[in-house]
Amino acid sequence: MIPAAFEYKRPMSLEEAISHLAEHGYDARVLAGGQSLIPAMRYRLAQPSVLVDINKLPNLGYMHEENGMLRMGALVRDTDVEFNEEIQSKYHLISDVSRVVADPIVRFRGTVVGSLCHNDPSGDWAAAAIAARAQMVIQGKNGPRVEAIDQFLVDSFATSIGEGEMAVEARFPVPNSLTSGAYEKIERKVGDYATAAAAVQIELNPDGTIKEAGIGITAVAHMALRVVEGENLLRGQKPSLELIRAAAEEARKIADPNPDARGSAEYKKDMARVLVGRGLIKALRRLNVVVA
Repeated sequence: MIPAAFEYKRPMSLEEAISHLAEHGYDARVLAGGQSLIPAMRYRLAQPSVLVDINKLPNLGYMHEENGMLRMGALVRDTDVEFNEEIQSKYHLISDVSRVVADPIVRFRGTVVGSLCHNDPSGDWAAAAIAARAQMVIQGKNGPRVEAIDQFLVDSFATSIGEGEMAVEARFPVPNSLTSGAYEKIERKVGDYATAAAAVQIELNPDGTIKEAGIGITAVAHMALRVVEGENLLRGQKPSLELIRAAAEEARKIADPNPDARGSAEYKKDMARVLVGRGLIKALRRLNVVVA
């Protein structure tokens, strides 16, 4: 199909982009990678009257550590993350996700920030951001504000970005030497939406007990979810298979998927459990902890 008619804007500065968004409000949409927006426009699921293309904006393709956070600008592509050696060696969860988002063609154009803004119920980055306790930087005419990912992700295809605003940065806490993570995903074929997926991150205390835990699941509810009770079970405990099974079971309990061609609701719920367990075991092995 052909998209509905729209006005095309290509600002050369962030201030100009914000001005367009403020002028046209919710009738305007931001175009970065376009890997979700353009198909939605073709099928007229999205019909913005104004498209604000930010690809010519300077200084939004950065990715660096600052003040304990890995900062990713709004034009950082999935492939920028996927092939970054520091990400591969240090940010295990992020590295895992970057290799399985859709397919290589999509990853070449798709952006991390754009995926989080799209907030697809089956999206990969949202679960990872939840597990890592990421933050989002949102810019409007009154300046920037920072929101925790749990407040940013509101509902299916909905975020806390307000009228006349845009997300300009995603921030992931820098992991220390006792922190690791993993992302586990099952799909029918490469490039398909996930049947179910789970993101986990674990930080250990020097004595080997779990200091902090993050668990996010996706494709098994109306949006990516934090497995709060699973995280609570892990904190302060010595890793064991029994503990991992208990935490993973909490993912099954809160999953609320719809049955479709990828599987029944019960199958997807059970896959949420299985994938959380696999992710926790993988993250711990990366910290040289073998559970029994």
